[in-house]
Amino acid sequence: MTGNRGFVKLDWLTIFLYFALVGIGWINIYSASLDDSATSFFDFSQVYFKQLVWICLSLVLIIFILAIEAKFYERFSSIIYLVSLASLLGLFVLGKNINGATSWYVLGGFSIQPAEFAKAATALALGKYIGDMQTNIKEFKHQLRAFVIIALPALFIIPQPDPGSALVYAAFIFPMYREGLHYVYLLLGFFLAALFISTLAFGVVWVSVGILAITALIYFKNRKKKKTKAVNYIMAAAVCIAFVFSVQYIFNNVFEQRHRDRFNIVLGKETDSKGIGYNTNQSEIAIGSGGWTGKGWTQGTQTKGNFVPEQQTDYIFSTVGEEWGFLGSMVVVILFLALIVRVLVLAERQKNQFGRVYGYSVGAILFVHFFVNIGMTTGLLPTVGIPLPFFSYGGSGLWGFTILLFILIRLDASNSYYT
Repeated sequence: MTGNRGFVKLDWLTIFLYFALVGIGWINIYSASLDDSATSFFDFSQVYFKQLVWICLSLVLIIFILAIEAKFYERFSSIIYLVSLASLLGLFVLGKNINGATSWYVLGGFSIQPAEFAKAATALALGKYIGDMQTNIKEFKHQLRAFVIIALPALFIIPQPDPGSALVYAAFIFPMYREGLHYVYLLLGFFLAALFISTLAFGVVWVSVGILAITALIYFKNRKKKKTKAVNYIMAAAVCIAFVFSVQYIFNNVFEQRHRDRFNIVLGKETDSKGIGYNTNQSEIAIGSGGWTGKGWTQGTQTKGNFVPEQQTDYIFSTVGEEWGFLGSMVVVILFLALIVRVLVLAERQKNQFGRVYGYSVGAILFVHFFVNIGMTTGLLPTVGIPLPFFSYGGSGLWGFTILLFILIRLDASNSYYT
């Protein structure tokens, strides 16, 4: 940074939103993890104090990120990406299995999850490829290479197994769309997702009949046009039906039983409030019991009774709902949306394509985490193990999101001083 000028140029609104979310997150972690076993506030065996230590270390990390020359992140983005891939591959040899997933390196008393840092590395690599090389993303060969950059870390994460973290990489389609990727990719993605869910909900036969009926209606509506050929409609319907038939195979042979159960519960095909659906059911009860204003900090009966397992991690939003009510929950939602919008503003005002792609990647990743986690805790989406940024307990997650956001802040601060 260039002395005081660089310090003043920092986007303080984004920094304020970051610290507001981290602070409110810690307050709720404290409530969710507080128990009678604590000997003092500074008891390192307590989750809330560990998180406070990670927050304090994040301040050091922020200073380090902001002190580095902005061009470093662009110049060395490829190396950072390769190191990140190596760290993911190393888990298969040196990783420790925790809660059924080999996703962590254990160093002394600390565990590090490299998947949390791989998101920033992938955002840098994608920005480098699209921006620094003046890539025309409308060309198929460049699209393919960009998709490989995105897919590699996701493919390394899935076998850990950690499908939730891998799912987040779908967010990178949005910065590519901003840079000129045809909207048909977005429509195709939403269409395939709709077909997937519809097949699970209604079955192969009914969805296939629906596809044939819709195809026939579209064909007869357009049959008088010169370029309308029946064979094209038949091929399109055949591809869709083939995908529908593949859904059952993927669901039964690729997904694990716990994932199948969670989908079935959300779709209403199973009721299991004491088994695989216990967490979600208790989370809904906790949020619903908060009413408009909540039961008060550390006064949540569901929270104090430990009815929601691991509430300080993926289900931390249920603590907000119970203890701060609808109004408190809306404050948190508004803060997240404000941060995401602000990130997009920073992305749009970047002077080069690298910074813009990276900024939109940050916004997309934060949105996917926010949307999926809130949907998960309220029972609208299946449980996939995605943390709420800056809120959920975990040093790797906090550091990963801090790095992701403050690299953007550093790039934005450099706009007036570097060409």
